[in-house]
Amino acid sequence: MLASALRKLTPKFVLRAYHRALAQLAAAWYGHPSGQLFVIGVTGTSGKSTTVQFLGRILEHAGATVGWTSTAGFKVAGDEWINDKKMTMLGRFQTQRLLRRMADAGCTHAIVETSSQGVAQSRHVGINYDVAVFTNLTPEHIEAHGGFENYKAAKGAFFAHVGASQRKPAARLNGRVLSGALPSSPAAAPRPSDDRELAPATRPETVPKTFVVNVDDPHAPYFLSFPADRRYGYGLEGKKGPEPAYRLLYAPVIATDIGLSAEGSTFRIDGRTMHLKPIGLFNVYNALAAATAAHAAGLSWDAIASGVDALASVPGRLEFVRAGQPFEVVVDYAYEPASLQACYDALDVVDRRRLIHVLGSAGGGRDVARRSVLGGMAARQADVVIVTNEDPYDDDPQLIINQVADGAAAAGRKDGVDLFRIPDRQDAIDQAVAMARPGDLVLVTGKGNEPVMAVAGGKTVAWDDRDAVRRALVKRNKGEGRG
Repeated sequence: MLASALRKLTPKFVLRAYHRALAQLAAAWYGHPSGQLFVIGVTGTSGKSTTVQFLGRILEHAGATVGWTSTAGFKVAGDEWINDKKMTMLGRFQTQRLLRRMADAGCTHAIVETSSQGVAQSRHVGINYDVAVFTNLTPEHIEAHGGFENYKAAKGAFFAHVGASQRKPAARLNGRVLSGALPSSPAAAPRPSDDRELAPATRPETVPKTFVVNVDDPHAPYFLSFPADRRYGYGLEGKKGPEPAYRLLYAPVIATDIGLSAEGSTFRIDGRTMHLKPIGLFNVYNALAAATAAHAAGLSWDAIASGVDALASVPGRLEFVRAGQPFEVVVDYAYEPASLQACYDALDVVDRRRLIHVLGSAGGGRDVARRSVLGGMAARQADVVIVTNEDPYDDDPQLIINQVADGAAAAGRKDGVDLFRIPDRQDAIDQAVAMARPGDLVLVTGKGNEPVMAVAGGKTVAWDDRDAVRRALVKRNKGEGRG
């Protein structure tokens, strides 16, 4: 409480200077570990964690030793664990300590999920990134940033930071740049088919600063406008893309022949067919972002195609929980309107009779306006809506539930018929599983593989939606679930 009060009383310019100084101190304390690694930062509204893991797996498949830090989890070479911190981007000392562990463990590449709130607090300062990846931008964290433009500007500050960072001598990296030309000017940026291995004498002495931007996003021109040595723009065939003037800034990586099914997706890049097991168009975008970043790191398209083929679903992201039940249960992290819509769209390829959706919304003052929007979306997409607790923090859980459920009621759902307000999340999942019929699909969103729930007083309690689903399935089999 005292720290919070002091923050409110301290002038913003003083806080900014404090955060930057602390970040620089953290980097110095741990010996500037990012200088020894090929560092890729991933930012955007949604898809960041999946892109981080897809990219890491592709790099590993090609022989790199990888570390990462993301909303979903952490990795240092062979060690991997779930993120239980309720933070996308850790504090400055924690992040630098992880980077030091990666460097000491022999990692060649580090991937850092870089959040707008982390940038606003200078947690990215002291990290020498080589590649910045932009996934997409939709209204999110607006209240925390004081408006959408501030949110966008925080993402932009990250790109400005990457472009202005000191170029690393390639010889100092733990690992080598895997393959391919690394030109120093946008005009010389290779087209996707340029995978030629350069002779050692022609390799660059420094690692160029590179941007990887989703050019199907309407905000792409903003991110392409920051100075960089190279820029890649990825997208899908048939999309409008940015205005012609901006197309001169980047090498295009455009996926063609998109195929979506319940068994996975396919797409082609530079004549190579990629087979992606995780379903949904948004996962095609995530894989495309990861593939383009891997190419920016030096991988050939043949190596990338092999890596994409080997990708598995990311835990807690459209994860199917199967225990022999005659219906499907899917757990997903989606908690804001754009990602929730992408989740609905992805599940359109799954045959089902009814959709039963369990959802809630976070507390802590997080984007209160979206609560009724989420309820309305669920009412329009699902046959049964069950609203429950998610991460209330210090907010009144029942108030949050009512705000979401009232949105569903306004869209036509009726309490006690096809709309239920159940505060206990386990009870809510129990009810969804108990009422499911053969051929139905139960969707549980908002937490994914998060191992804790944030409650009042800054505390957390152990929680995992997937375990809750498994408990509910056991109760159903024993005849103990609700009808």
